[in-house]
Amino acid sequence: MGKQKEPLVRLARREAMPLWQSVPVRLAAILLALIVCGVFIFSITHSNPLAVYESLAAGALGTGRRTWNTVRDTMILLAIALGITPAFKMRFWNIGAEGQILVGGIATAACMRYLGASLPAPLLFAVIIASSLICGMIWGLIPAFFKAHWDTNETLFTLMMNYIAIQLCAFFSIVWEAKKGSGTIGIINQKTQSGWITTKFLPEVFGNFNYSINLIIVTAMTVLMFIYLKYTKHGYEITVVGESENTARYAGIRVRRVILRTMALSGAICGFTGFLLVSGSSHTISTSTAGGRGFTAIIVSWLAHFNPFVMVLISFFLVFMGNGSTQIASDYGLNESASEVITGILLFFILGSEFFVNYRLVFAHSRRREEVSA
Repeated sequence: MGKQKEPLVRLARREAMPLWQSVPVRLAAILLALIVCGVFIFSITHSNPLAVYESLAAGALGTGRRTWNTVRDTMILLAIALGITPAFKMRFWNIGAEGQILVGGIATAACMRYLGASLPAPLLFAVIIASSLICGMIWGLIPAFFKAHWDTNETLFTLMMNYIAIQLCAFFSIVWEAKKGSGTIGIINQKTQSGWITTKFLPEVFGNFNYSINLIIVTAMTVLMFIYLKYTKHGYEITVVGESENTARYAGIRVRRVILRTMALSGAICGFTGFLLVSGSSHTISTSTAGGRGFTAIIVSWLAHFNPFVMVLISFFLVFMGNGSTQIASDYGLNESASEVITGILLFFILGSEFFVNYRLVFAHSRRREEVSA
């Protein structure tokens, strides 16, 4: 048999790229994305891209209300990313954050509706928080149990759990609907605001249109998650199981227990995020409450390499671009699809930059030179 022909180009995994090299690659990707977005915008609006980007910044941070909406959305996306990170670091592909958020939101809405008029505020919030945590935890434990005992495919399982949660949410939207036949429950406790997280906490510090309690809670969650993953025994076990289950077993780690414990934590945090959305933001529940953020959070967690502090920056950037793109569409008479295209271009380049951070192209002639020099 003849000698197998050597491929002209092949992929080779890089060794860990130092920060001083990886940061310029990512910044270059963002710059290229903005250029491509500028070309796209000019082609359909014939407007100066710089003016368009000024509109983008104004859409995200132009007023106090817009700024706090961006902060609010950033905190929600960050909270979801924090929730799925322990599972992803363990290589348990939790695609079910959307469902875990929704069941936490359903539990929150139920407590607000049925207990809002009968419990004092501190006890009501304690019940709401406990309910959202428990419901999210159970929703995360179901696929974890099957994975731990029968090695089922967690990606498909958690994805299907999303659809079950959506149908449950649709069911309760009809049971609780404000007007018969509307299919929506409207604003819960609009007159009494019972069970609402105040959006005017320390207005002399944060201003009138603030979501500072959400900001404080999620900031504390970020610090605690960093400590949990990096400095605790549980965090160490998650890392070892993620690298190799066989190695973990050889080291005496009870893999089943780690899987169940980690997904319980992941589901609980996502359920708690459902509480933040319903009680601290929308004050209602619908099938669109999660709004696809459970999937966007996967990008946040993955791009940050599971570092909670880096997730803050990525979450803010994605929300900033998303909110700003919506403003562009409004200012220049475009539909919502245009803002989605802009966001998609940005994500494409950002995700593409990770390819060059983690891999390099090796050409046949360069390999031959390396072999000769060796």
